[in-house]
Amino acid sequence: MKNDNKKYLLFDNDGVLVETEKWYFKANVKALKLININLEEDVYQKIMAKGGNAWEVALQQGVSEDIIQDLRIKRDIYYQDFLKTKDLSIKNVEAVLKKLRRKYKMAIVTTSRRVDFELIHQKTNILSYMDFALCLEDYSYAKPHPDPYLSALKKFKARKEEIFIIEDSQRGLISANNAGISCIIIKNDFTKTHDFTTAKYFLNSFPDLLNLLA
Repeated sequence: MKNDNKKYLLFDNDGVLVETEKWYFKANVKALKLININLEEDVYQKIMAKGGNAWEVALQQGVSEDIIQDLRIKRDIYYQDFLKTKDLSIKNVEAVLKKLRRKYKMAIVTTSRRVDFELIHQKTNILSYMDFALCLEDYSYAKPHPDPYLSALKKFKARKEEIFIIEDSQRGLISANNAGISCIIIKNDFTKTHDFTTAKYFLNSFPDLLNLLA
């Protein structure tokens, strides 16, 4: 299928280019266990799909903001430890990006903090295919707000109809929809319960992008 009017690809990072989402979940689980709260994956998925965070579970149980802030610091330490020690790669991602780069300008738009993002990509060559990457500190409002993707559009000086967004989560899809930009969802078992009915395309794997876009 041809999409000849498309000139730009905006990639989510976590779950699309690297397999980090499950480790972020596990870091939240580990932090909340310190105060005897068990974070269930189905609860976490519902929260994340709408753009919330794991601390909502603690707040609902009356945990104070001061304690949550301390847990947030511990969670970030746990997460970074996972990023340093776990295999985060997704098969064939770099090979696909190399081919797509021949036709498209590309960027990453992520809700990750810059410090985590840079730690992740110390292990990859993915950034060499990208024109830029926008992290949490680079825009005013996070996904599902449209601001992250509109910021990337502005940086490219592109028109909405020239862009595809590639995502794996409902929160990311909502952000794309709110920005008025067509979104391709890549299947990820971690987000399989999310609602993707408004996606332009739903693909089973990252290499399927070549059939659609190359």
